[in-house]
Amino acid sequence: MATRSRIGILNEDGTVSSVYCHWDGYPSHHGRILSESYTDPEKVKKLINLGSISILDEEVETSDPHTFVKPKDGVTVAYHRDRGEDYDPPRINGSLDEYFEDDNEEYGYLFVDGEWLVKPCYGDRPVQTVKEALAEDF
Repeated sequence: MATRSRIGILNEDGTVSSVYCHWDGYPSHHGRILSESYTDPEKVKKLINLGSISILDEEVETSDPHTFVKPKDGVTVAYHRDRGEDYDPPRINGSLDEYFEDDNEEYGYLFVDGEWLVKPCYGDRPVQTVKEALAEDF
């Protein structure tokens, strides 16, 4: 069963660009990968520019053969690039607050000033840093 999420970045103009991700959106997976492997804003932007993704992994791209059916270990799997589906461009929200109030599937992740934030989209849980979420181990 999928744990769907959105992964976004706060842009310089205050808007948020984000993409859908289908698998393993819980903090112990996405939070760990994002906080360890996506600390450079340019790498985060490359991830977002892929459009919708199936599986988040530590790298955005590879020079090795990589497809949806036969992915290269450690490389993110994108629907357009790796499966040939129509490109689903990043969603744009007008602000950080608007992003977290919008439909972010089950978890919404946002890269802001070098730090990852997360908000579960169920219950009334607050926005918190990924480090805080991982410490709670939910």
